[in-house]
Amino acid sequence: MVYSVKTFNNINQIGLKELGNQFQIDGDKADNPDAYIIRSQNLHGVDFPSNLKAIARAGAGTNNIPIDDATAAGIVVFNTPGANANAVKEAVVASILLSARDYIAANAWVNTLSGDDVPKQVEAGKKQFAGTEIRGKKLGVIGLGAIGSRIANDARRLGMTVFGYDPYVSIEAAWNISHHVRRVKDIKEIFANCDYITIHVPLTPDTKHTFNKEAFNLMQKGTTVINFARAELVDNAALFDAIEAGVVKRYITDFGSEELLNKDKVTVFPHVGGSTEEAELNCAIMAGQEIRQFIETGEITNSVNFPNVHQVQTAPYRITLINKNVPNIVANISTAVSNLGINIDNIINRSKGDYAYTLIDLDEEDKSKIDILVAEFEASDNIVRVRLIAK
Repeated sequence: MVYSVKTFNNINQIGLKELGNQFQIDGDKADNPDAYIIRSQNLHGVDFPSNLKAIARAGAGTNNIPIDDATAAGIVVFNTPGANANAVKEAVVASILLSARDYIAANAWVNTLSGDDVPKQVEAGKKQFAGTEIRGKKLGVIGLGAIGSRIANDARRLGMTVFGYDPYVSIEAAWNISHHVRRVKDIKEIFANCDYITIHVPLTPDTKHTFNKEAFNLMQKGTTVINFARAELVDNAALFDAIEAGVVKRYITDFGSEELLNKDKVTVFPHVGGSTEEAELNCAIMAGQEIRQFIETGEITNSVNFPNVHQVQTAPYRITLINKNVPNIVANISTAVSNLGINIDNIINRSKGDYAYTLIDLDEEDKSKIDILVAEFEASDNIVRVRLIAK
């Protein structure tokens, strides 16, 4: 069987080879594909085709995907956390250095000079760009995931004193964070103590405007704020007041908007933090691996709307169910199987919010029985999507 994959944007072709021979890349022309692989394509307001089973975002953020709509339609949404982490880390470290020495303004100034005495003009004017060293300065990292943990570790190696805040840090990330990084329990400690602050958290109702009037009021004068996560994490009106008051020495962001452009002490990059050849390849590879694993085996890794589910298939048939997270659903599923005299070899059910993912391996060779069971599941009001996978 050959599966159809519709790609949007420029997905690295080498990375797409991870899909293997059972997948056909149909670019943006496929009418009813099994999967999407996208980067920045905005899917809000788009009608999903009936056959669509999965969407893989070649990147970490999924704000361009209507997650709730996809979940209700039984579509598993994946992202690629960590695939571009090193690229963003390097962009943030470069931003810290650029802020400390103001290299961008220095370059702009020197390019205004002219005449045979340019060297003399350079020597006479260079004092205005005498910056500071980052060694010994305090860096606050908000969010210690794949990106934040890398920044914390590298900044410490550069001689900075690093404070980290993340109440939800994963065990895996925690293992990778240097013990020299000072974990704080209250984000206010970051605002009050650090010379540089960088944020690496998803945009949620709780994190929107993390940098607001109250946050800026806690900061010491001359603080540099760096945002390579999401634009809405910063309240721009409060930011401009903080710049005017001298609290924020420089704001560096990867998210441009008209109100930020051509502002004194604001440096805007065109969303290139994760845009390296290596990162784009890594994202494409991970997206291809996630789609292939899910379509071929039903297993889930790195989904944003369903839990991770892994189970080695040893039985002849596997049924995967995306179901509403309601009482007795697993019992009802098991009863339907037993009523047909089918033995369950293995079953796993994991929930996330209002929906759950159930994976059932069936020790049954009679395909007609399996087909009857699939039809019963498809007729259930509490089951959104049913898939049958033969070993």
